Amino acid sequence: MTADAAPSPAEAALPPELAAAARTLFGDRLELAAAYAELLATDGVVRGLIGPREAPRIWDRHLLNCAAVAERIPQGATVLDVGSGAGLPGLVLAIARPDLTVTLIEPLARRTSFLVEVVQHLGLAKMVRVFRGRADEAATGATGIAPLSGDVVTARAVAPLDRLSTLCLPLVVRGGRLLALKGTSAADEVAEHAQVVARLGGGTPEVHRCGQGVIDPPTTVVEIVRERMIGPARPKTPKRSRGGRPRGR
Repeated sequence: MTADAAPSPAEAALPPELAAAARTLFGDRLELAAAYAELLATDGVVRGLIGPREAPRIWDRHLLNCAAVAERIPQGATVLDVGSGAGLPGLVLAIARPDLTVTLIEPLARRTSFLVEVVQHLGLAKMVRVFRGRADEAATGATGIAPLSGDVVTARAVAPLDRLSTLCLPLVVRGGRLLALKGTSAADEVAEHAQVVARLGGGTPEVHRCGQGVIDPPTTVVEIVRERMIGPARPKTPKRSRGGRPRGR
């Protein structure tokens, strides 16, 4: 936008100090991001998906915070967003990155209803799918659909890193990554749960600060690459006697 150009409706609705960051992260899809922000601040609050006190902070606390994670996602990736809630960060990433294919995984009916409506309203149905169910159901196909997997699995404010890895790593393809949006405790969680992550087939967790120089504070993300596929435990084979019969206890 030039000095003499009038701000777009989306920019006019933004707090002035956030306009530059929003333009950087959303580019020519800023109007779409603004439409989503409006839905969160109205229907999202009325339907209990966003707290009333969060409405004034939709942009800095939610949209920009989530959009910054896009820098850790490869071009054309398939993304699964676990515990999507109101669509954070999955819908934000779909808005910021039209090259992505995104599945929003959420077990609660009132939340999935909201997500379906938002996807339709924003015209994102070709790139965004809503799956009602738990992460383990998505990974195993327990609801009757084919098991889901993705290049990238995202999660925000879902669970501590050990439990989150248990839920999410089965959804990650080998060589793919889990991106967990965390707060100030990220380094402590990594130190505490790295062994659990390794047992689940994940590599060494790394802490990244996304959006440095664009948003303040940057978004803290724990990234775990899935290095090994862990299959179901094999049943023990009974020991046999010299005659070939299973030994009794």
